[in-house]
Amino acid sequence: MVDGAANLGDRLISGDFPGASEDRAEGFVHLTGQLNCWLSWSVLHDDARRPRFQRQNDLVTPWGGPNADNVYRHARISSDRRYRITGRMHSCQEFMLAIRAGFMHEERWGTLREISATELGIAEDDEFSFTLGNSPDDDVNLPDGAVMASIREYYYDWRPLEPATFTITCLDDDVDPPRRRITEVDVADNLRRGLVGAEHSVENWNRYMSEHRAKAVDNTFDEVKSIDKGLAAARYRFCFWNLQPDEALIVTATVPEARYWSFQLYNMAWFELVEPNERQTSLNMRQTLIDADGLIRLVVAHRDPGVANWLDAGGRDVGLLTARWFWFTSNPEISTDVLPVDDVASALAETSAVVTPDERLAAMRSRRDHLAWRFRT
Repeated sequence: MVDGAANLGDRLISGDFPGASEDRAEGFVHLTGQLNCWLSWSVLHDDARRPRFQRQNDLVTPWGGPNADNVYRHARISSDRRYRITGRMHSCQEFMLAIRAGFMHEERWGTLREISATELGIAEDDEFSFTLGNSPDDDVNLPDGAVMASIREYYYDWRPLEPATFTITCLDDDVDPPRRRITEVDVADNLRRGLVGAEHSVENWNRYMSEHRAKAVDNTFDEVKSIDKGLAAARYRFCFWNLQPDEALIVTATVPEARYWSFQLYNMAWFELVEPNERQTSLNMRQTLIDADGLIRLVVAHRDPGVANWLDAGGRDVGLLTARWFWFTSNPEISTDVLPVDDVASALAETSAVVTPDERLAAMRSRRDHLAWRFRT
């Protein structure tokens, strides 16, 4: 196992990964999180008869472009069994349940079925209980090939309040005798799968980001995309920013006709959110100030231009700005422009709200307070 982790570390300093010192430092932090994530998934969450949710894509295990407004949970299941999910929404305002064939970086993956809390009649602060299986009485049907139940919790208003709770129970747990004691062979096999999972994740997302950028034009949004085998409710557009320290990217967009939308910043290679605990790097429909003319205007820059809808590039010359909108009736129009950062305030003076340094600090303090609650242990 130690050799396997060391080999992964050697990969991060090879030519197809970013070579700057800061990028490599981030890469080794990322690798630590990936080992934590996938060893835990393979060793501690390996039994579909006794499932429990593993939280991923939090502040310590980010991967694959996580949504800043989500908590992600995954539990192993089998399509020939029945399960009950229970809990309470608390401050969570929506969730999406996806029945999946595997993670996106694996050879076999894909969403087989999806259903939202709204569709299940569940709202903020509600207690809930629903079943998964193939009985006519089950609330959610389990298709063949299902290997996990994935939950995306949505927090539109970043408030310092209790997050949702979820538990999962196999309803067939009294049918089989207790599982035999685990053996050294079992542990070795699970550890191997965990290392392979970490390797595939690190390799896949570096390749994914570089290939998408190669097909795009920097500082310009690409075409509307849906993810093949991803969520049917979701649409995305990508814009790879490439900005000097004194430049800013101005984004102008129509308001999406969608129940949920947001703009979020990601680093290259690791496809993590840019420091959500330290910087304002995401804004959703509740956090974005719409200009008087009904348009969204956002600014991506390395330093604060004094406008409310600033996304902090965090000193990264290159990165990914993602627009996402879910449960939609139409797609937004989005355009971009690059200006000197010193010209942003005057260029947007007649349209966009301004903030003082003290107001910015207060906003960041509020965001950290919410994240501390959302990802509490």
